[in-house]
Amino acid sequence: MSSLFEAAHFLEVPSRNKPLQSELQYLKYVERGLPFRSLARLAGAFAPNDATFCYRIVPKATYARCKVSGRLSKAQGERVTRLAAVWNDALSVWKTDDAVRAFLYRAHPLLDNRPPVDIALDSEPGAQLVRDILGRLEHGSAV
Repeated sequence: MSSLFEAAHFLEVPSRNKPLQSELQYLKYVERGLPFRSLARLAGAFAPNDATFCYRIVPKATYARCKVSGRLSKAQGERVTRLAAVWNDALSVWKTDDAVRAFLYRAHPLLDNRPPVDIALDSEPGAQLVRDILGRLEHGSAV
């Protein structure tokens, strides 16, 4: 399964009872605006006890507007998708949500002792770097 299909499944887009037909269909959802609930789903996984984690993805001033509209912007949807892909890769390595969070929030030597979550939030190349480390861990070749 591709990372876009996995992200869509994790974020429950389009919905549990309406399966995704293609990766391009998912990209159309991102373009039109992912449902606001996808942000809540992501934040619940990454930081279940931190009500402010969403503001690291969607600025606090914008959060209320997104909640009212029920949609994220394209850029916000891309960021949510990026983080969902990181989460899925980490889950395939670490197997439990708690172990994934421990990895994501612990300083990593290959990331200049920064936590992977910070690197993944910063940019797409940063998220790819975290996913590369996870790939190496999965195959037994990373620090």
